[in-house]
Amino acid sequence: MNGTVNKVILIGHLGDDVKLHYFDGGNCIGRFPLATNEIYINKSTNERISTTEWHNLVVRNKAAELCEKYLSKGDKIYVEGRIKSRQWQSEDGAMKFTTEIQVTEFTFLQVKKENEQRKDNVGNTFSGDVKPSIGTPAVDVSDNEDLPY
Repeated sequence: MNGTVNKVILIGHLGDDVKLHYFDGGNCIGRFPLATNEIYINKSTNERISTTEWHNLVVRNKAAELCEKYLSKGDKIYVEGRIKSRQWQSEDGAMKFTTEIQVTEFTFLQVKKENEQRKDNVGNTFSGDVKPSIGTPAVDVSDNEDLPY
């Protein structure tokens, strides 16, 4: 072990639908914002304070396609991953920076699309796809590929 750890665990709600981007060769990445909330009482005013932190999540390949297929804005998800910061130059020449969570495992906790599909009597078999159900153990999406950007 190298003496360092880069691990993130989040439970939150999607702030938007999953957006997929495909690359040559069929690989893809999915991106979506995740909101986590903290509620506390201000001791001096006894006021209840609620704050929201936004996280930019990135999933890749089959995991990205599963997330895009089953998740939508407002759904609750458990994720594990690592923090990654990157920078690039925009078209106007300005340097841009972002910090993202590279998802390595996830579990769907509350999914609207799943509920809609159950109403349509869709079963658990989907043309060879493995469908994570609500509350199933985390899906391990780690592979040793680098993102193609």
